[in-house]
Amino acid sequence: RMDQALLLVRNELPAPGLNLAARSGSCHQCLYQFLAFVPPSNESLRKPGTASVMVDTQHPLTLLLNSSVGDRDLCKIQYHFGEFGNYSLVVKTLSTSTQTVSCDLIINEGPINSYLPILFAFLVYMGILAILIAGRLLMKIDPVRNWVYKKLNPRATDRMINSELGSPSTTDSINCDPVPQSWSTGARQRLRSLDTFRGLSLVIMVFVNYGGGKYWFFKHESWNGLTVADLVFPWFVFIMGTSIALALSSMLRWGSSKWKMLRKILWRSFVLILLGIIVVNPNYCLGPLSWDNLRIPGVLQRLGFTYLVVAALELLFTRADSGTWEGRFPALQDILPYWPQWIFILVLETLWLCLTFLLPVPDCPRGYLGPGGIGDFGKYPNCTGGAAGYIDRLLLGEKHMYQHPSSGVIYQSTMPYDPEGILGTINSIVMAFLGLQAGKITLFYKDQPKQIMSRFLIWGIVMGIISAILTKCSKEEGFIPINKNLWSISYVTTMSCFAFILLLLIYYLVDVKKWWSGAPFLYPGMNSILVYIGHQVFANYFPFKWKMQDSQSHAEHLTQNLIATTLWVVISYILYRKRIFWKI
Repeated sequence: RMDQALLLVRNELPAPGLNLAARSGSCHQCLYQFLAFVPPSNESLRKPGTASVMVDTQHPLTLLLNSSVGDRDLCKIQYHFGEFGNYSLVVKTLSTSTQTVSCDLIINEGPINSYLPILFAFLVYMGILAILIAGRLLMKIDPVRNWVYKKLNPRATDRMINSELGSPSTTDSINCDPVPQSWSTGARQRLRSLDTFRGLSLVIMVFVNYGGGKYWFFKHESWNGLTVADLVFPWFVFIMGTSIALALSSMLRWGSSKWKMLRKILWRSFVLILLGIIVVNPNYCLGPLSWDNLRIPGVLQRLGFTYLVVAALELLFTRADSGTWEGRFPALQDILPYWPQWIFILVLETLWLCLTFLLPVPDCPRGYLGPGGIGDFGKYPNCTGGAAGYIDRLLLGEKHMYQHPSSGVIYQSTMPYDPEGILGTINSIVMAFLGLQAGKITLFYKDQPKQIMSRFLIWGIVMGIISAILTKCSKEEGFIPINKNLWSISYVTTMSCFAFILLLLIYYLVDVKKWWSGAPFLYPGMNSILVYIGHQVFANYFPFKWKMQDSQSHAEHLTQNLIATTLWVVISYILYRKRIFWKI
């Protein structure tokens, strides 16, 4: 099967037989898992005992052979097997006098290179990009451009429009009233970099949700650590916070009342949560949805609640004259006027720390952050997520949580655990608030790109230093490891570090130098809710999915997932050209 290799164990030792066990290199402090019993050799027939097993090829393995009687370890081998490879492990005695045992690993048939499809896909997309760039250069030639315009008669669509989740625009979707002419004529140009960043996050999210070619690094990490799939959701939350700051500031400039804006915030949050529970619910795969198996947490639910808290917090303290603050410390003008917000966020984070490390959890050590299952040498099999899992099971009930957490694959945990649970929502609020800070920077230093970029860089460095301290620059040994399932504070600071730096680069390329229009990520970024809900609802329909000839091929899975993701980019481009934007 995909991500597996065949291992034939040949035992040339006399009785008793051998026990073969294995442990994944990605499984921290895990118990060895029994694979097979290898019978002893038949000395009279001079025939070795054999056993065949399938071994995982995604991560390095440690193989352990010991005697079935007395449990004496004979040899231990660390090896990273290749996909579809055929291997033999020969166990024999080198010296009968010293009872020295050798274990030799032999490659019978070499593995395939399962990463070649990624290279091929990269070259295909680079070829498409080269063609588009060449076409763009041709369009700069007057005769060619005039001929194309006559044939196509395109309509201009680069105007200031609304976008989901509070995208920064002078016509923000919180208020659907027409914009007064006096303000619209002087409105500043939309920051395309924000839509580009949102679209980039969304495209990666769609790709990994569709399967990511079944590669392990396009799936969520089993527990501590990061993969590509773990990057996108916090980036989406971050850019939502950035958009909130700009959108609310614009609304106040128009003269909208805070009560009217609050009603819009409440309505948007309610609709997002409702869509997450009713429309995008993974428990539909269990049959018709009912209260008995309804998953309550989810991506849209967390986005809706996070949006509610952060937007309400900003609405409470923001002013229409943002960007004109005068005080003793002008370098901190985007922070000091909002000190009550920072106190609120610090109190929230203190609450997360206290609940995580001080809340007593039955049959689990206090402050436990592990995956349970076979992790921590199997001492706490039912403690998955520690306090976070316990709070969800206590308040929501096991049937209303995500039933197949990523820790179940490597760590073999059996307890339901929800990565969008209650306790982690606190840190998603912190993540959105850091994005809100990025929005305030663009407000206070508008028309000063050097100031904006320098502050993005400073914030990125500060977040990186905090992450280095919390994690001790280690995957497993830090004070608070990076963990997407827990939404640990180190995960938030690390993702914020990446977000500030990435936003800096996109802002520089798109809005400052204008070397890049933001395409193609700009288009899904301006229709984010439609693309997200659409890709979930139509995930199992043609042309986004079809029956494969070889379901054990990374190449086929990658092709299908890339085509499905590209289709959503094309759909969002068509909607963009037709000025169709779904907003809440």
